[in-house]
Amino acid sequence: MRMKSYAAAIGLLAAAIFSMPLAPVWAEPAEGPPADAREAERPTQALPSYGPETESATLQAARRYADIAASGGWPRILRPVGPDSHGKPVADLRRRLALEGYLPEAQARDGDENWDDELSDAVRRFQAHVGLEQTGEASRQTLRQLNVAPAARARALSATAARLSKMRFRFPERYVAVNLPAASVEAVENDEMQARYDAIVGGKRNRSPQITARIVSVDINPTWTVPASIIRKELAPKLRRNPKYFERENIKVLDGRGREVDLQRLRRLSAARAANFTFRQEPGPKNALGSLRLFMPNKEQVFMHDTPRKDLFDKNYRFLSHGCVRVEGVYDLAAWLLDDGSQQWDEAALRDKVDEGDSEKIDLNEPTAVAWVYMTGWATDDGPAHFRRDIYNLDKGAKPPPRGKAFASR
Repeated sequence: MRMKSYAAAIGLLAAAIFSMPLAPVWAEPAEGPPADAREAERPTQALPSYGPETESATLQAARRYADIAASGGWPRILRPVGPDSHGKPVADLRRRLALEGYLPEAQARDGDENWDDELSDAVRRFQAHVGLEQTGEASRQTLRQLNVAPAARARALSATAARLSKMRFRFPERYVAVNLPAASVEAVENDEMQARYDAIVGGKRNRSPQITARIVSVDINPTWTVPASIIRKELAPKLRRNPKYFERENIKVLDGRGREVDLQRLRRLSAARAANFTFRQEPGPKNALGSLRLFMPNKEQVFMHDTPRKDLFDKNYRFLSHGCVRVEGVYDLAAWLLDDGSQQWDEAALRDKVDEGDSEKIDLNEPTAVAWVYMTGWATDDGPAHFRRDIYNLDKGAKPPPRGKAFASR
């Protein structure tokens, strides 16, 4: 069901909060995909994180978490527990996980104080849904997520639903979804996730925008025209400190007529004067875009692309770009985008084309829609909700659904 306004939609949702009996957030535990996988996943019949039902499912999840909060919340787990643990902390962990649907109620109802394989599996599923390494043990890092209050979870879900309601994305048969807080990219076809990739997205000071666009081409060995903000803040100071910096980084400077400028003339380049020139990094191993760019015209001038810094994908904190999205499996994603049934462009063919060294644009037969969304909490119809850190602090001030209003169709 689509809704006319977010405010109206969440009203009835909350009105039922205090009339419903306390129940698990999800009736049965579901196998979650591995968090932060280091290679592209090829799931079977997997729901995408962002799909046609995400907004309504997330609103429903907001109600369920608010219901738990109104009924007293869940137990706090005060110290790490694992396979060697027993006693009340284990029983509390069982109850805590059952309330969110990671364990059946029957496995928590009798106050079982012993650890077993089912509990380890439930912890792994929880860790997957909050983006942690799946160890199956409740470490201190896992405890920080377990002990987030259900009211805070409800607020994250409500804030996400509000943002999604403004996206106006049409969900075609094939599309790409980027969840910025999760630093992940998904390829989606016929409402099923075909692959998921780790990503590097904008940092706190250089946020990646929430946008919709269309990917129209795969650019081989692209040049990079450096944005004015990076010229002012980074390149001009570096050139003053090291006159050979541009030469080392394979950056050419062009005047207003497109003529190359002698770098010796720019040794005292000021940030204000830098605005009169175009700074272009040539293709090569140091190019900030790497060897592939997925070109998606948009007013924010951001793209999805490769990177020469593959090591950064191994970091847990991947909010490191200036706003663009770097994709770990960009060759695989590019091959999927170019797949028209002819099998002309697989990953090997793209790498061969890159190795030729020439810059080339390969147009997609059909442009592919892409949405960059900001989901700190979201839900699908196949299991408990997912959560990620509010890295841009966009949930600040968000409130649980107000009481006393009704749903309306949109």
